[in-house]
Amino acid sequence: MLRPRSGQGARVTFFELFFDLVFVFAITQLSHRLLEHLTVRGAAETLLLLLAVWWAWMYTCWTTNWFDPDHPVVRVMLAGVMLAGLFMAAMLPGAFGGDGLWFAAGYAAIQVGRTVFVVVATWGHELGRNFQRVLFWIALSAVAWIAGALVDDPALRTGIWVLAVVMEYLAPSHGYATPGLGRSSTADWSIDGAHMAERCQLFVIIALGEGVLVTGATLGGLHRTPAVVAAFVSAFAGAVALWWIYFDRTAEAAAERIAASDDPGRIGRSAYTYIHIVMIAGIIVGAVADELVIAHPAGHVEWGFVAVATGGPALFVAGHALFKKAVFGHFTGARLVALGVLALLAAAGPLLTPLALHIATGAVVVGVALWDVRARRRLEATAEPALVAEPAA
Repeated sequence: MLRPRSGQGARVTFFELFFDLVFVFAITQLSHRLLEHLTVRGAAETLLLLLAVWWAWMYTCWTTNWFDPDHPVVRVMLAGVMLAGLFMAAMLPGAFGGDGLWFAAGYAAIQVGRTVFVVVATWGHELGRNFQRVLFWIALSAVAWIAGALVDDPALRTGIWVLAVVMEYLAPSHGYATPGLGRSSTADWSIDGAHMAERCQLFVIIALGEGVLVTGATLGGLHRTPAVVAAFVSAFAGAVALWWIYFDRTAEAAAERIAASDDPGRIGRSAYTYIHIVMIAGIIVGAVADELVIAHPAGHVEWGFVAVATGGPALFVAGHALFKKAVFGHFTGARLVALGVLALLAAAGPLLTPLALHIATGAVVVGVALWDVRARRRLEATAEPALVAEPAA
């Protein structure tokens, strides 16, 4: 059932792409939930749910890095995860209400069920102890998820679920330290770096796709005034710029770096497992801003719109800067400048119309994309082709 390791790297299978469809739905649910609860509390709750959704997908990504999704038994396991994931995603809107227990049960079924499968499948294998440690922490957090769901008080439920998320997200950083089993090091996680990179790239596409769908669907239900059309164009231009920033060079160069690394588990943990969620969150928040500005391009700007219009691009740009730091070892000056400009726009937001603010924030990410193109061309013109790697822009 384990994937054969070769120097060329494992390909992403059709079943993995099929598996991702469940998370297309989950991202849509999260985007709509944030739109309907555009408050500090609503944003915090949506973030908590996003962290759970990401962890369910990411742990499955790690699993298919070792296990062959084309093996019939592995496919059956993945189909079970899909079923539980679809159920979990359907419960997202009411997770902090009457559907809390159903959501927690779906999430726990994904995490515990998949991990039990890999523990049994690797019993006696060199990877076995690693997965046994993972199961210990997954089981602990599952208890917290279920316990929180059984509490009616929203604040207490949130607190218990935050504890569950903290346990899960800290576990990899301390090597899943488990009584009687010790802890893992990143060297123990001999992953296929190219496969890990490609899977995360595809999740970025999923998130960008949600924004494109929202943009088109919102325009289709409105009278096409010049302001509405301008907002539509601004939303699409922003999506293209985000794609350009991530995929034009960085994604490919990062995949090459992790594939050639002596410790791909370290890069996989930091750059892909942890940091990518920041960019995903930025794309989702930006999609909410796109829908709002297309529906209401004129009038007074509310602070909620300021938060999503500037916060979405800021999260993406900050996440991308951290990603480049984790993979290539340097921060990016252009991205720091962009974050400063976005902060100024956030302060000035109430003085602008929604359309003007959205165009301004879109111009910032377009500017970052253009800067990257310029930096890459400058590097290619001054360096030997074999030495050209990720620009330090």
